[in-house]
Amino acid sequence: MAIIGIDLGGTKIAGALFCYSGEMKRKTVRLLDGAEGYTVGKMIVDIIDEFIKEEKEESIDAVGICVPGIVYSKKGTVWAPNIPGWEDYPLKQQIAENVSQPNLLITIESDRTCYILGETWKGAAQGCDNAIYLAVGTGIGAGILLDGHIIHGANDIVGATGWMALIPPYTAEYDACGCFETYASGTGIGSQARKLLRDTAGYSGVLSQKPIDEITSHDVFAALEADDPIAVQVLDKAIELWGMATANLVSLFNPEKIIFGGGVFGPASRFIPRIYAEACQWGQPISMKQVEYRASELQGEAALLGAAHLALRSLPKTEN
Repeated sequence: MAIIGIDLGGTKIAGALFCYSGEMKRKTVRLLDGAEGYTVGKMIVDIIDEFIKEEKEESIDAVGICVPGIVYSKKGTVWAPNIPGWEDYPLKQQIAENVSQPNLLITIESDRTCYILGETWKGAAQGCDNAIYLAVGTGIGAGILLDGHIIHGANDIVGATGWMALIPPYTAEYDACGCFETYASGTGIGSQARKLLRDTAGYSGVLSQKPIDEITSHDVFAALEADDPIAVQVLDKAIELWGMATANLVSLFNPEKIIFGGGVFGPASRFIPRIYAEACQWGQPISMKQVEYRASELQGEAALLGAAHLALRSLPKTEN
């Protein structure tokens, strides 16, 4: 018996066949290459059918699919802003009607939900009933496990932490993605560095060696190694806000662990002790003493493993 996990990202689709134990048997990756709407759904169907055709030893019982956006549970549709034509897209219906195996169990969830599912199954949050995965990449989002249940909210938008209000007063700069994301996402770190470079007369540090408009968060982290003052300023602010935001999450939800993942953590994992120290100034004192701050143990595989666990959780209890 086997399950399939599918991780739909911004530029590619990863799919893998898993045993119930979580052992990955086979993996495939397909580039999107600008694919839109129905075509992306068909690529997912093709990956599923490929595994079904190749799997001779065991039956495939379920598939879990991770999408970068919002999954509307009441309607069974998805919104994925980086895929044209997926504003309210009936992905589950498309898969169910076109996949070669009838009665395949299909479950779809957001990437932030899959991140925390992956970590609780095979990563840093194993054994936890209360844990939060803070994904910091192009944007910022959180997957929240509360009393053993993933929380979704009235319209499945729980975890939009990039919109946390942390620095008043409100400015037009926050319109696109929120305050927290403006300063502390990968995109925000690059943007804040470019802003300071334009405003700092006489600057001749590491970041001056590249055209301002080409500066990204990767350049900021690299410049930090040389104690570049702009890199230090930008990342000090990000650390402060990561601490404040997670302190708010700890005070609200009393988790056992906060897991940091996404492309920025990576290089920002070294700051976790500083982030925790900052959070301790703001968070509920008893909760802060009890919570553990950790880097993801799965990183690039968190969503794929989470999707597989999603499939496993959809099976009748007698099967898993």
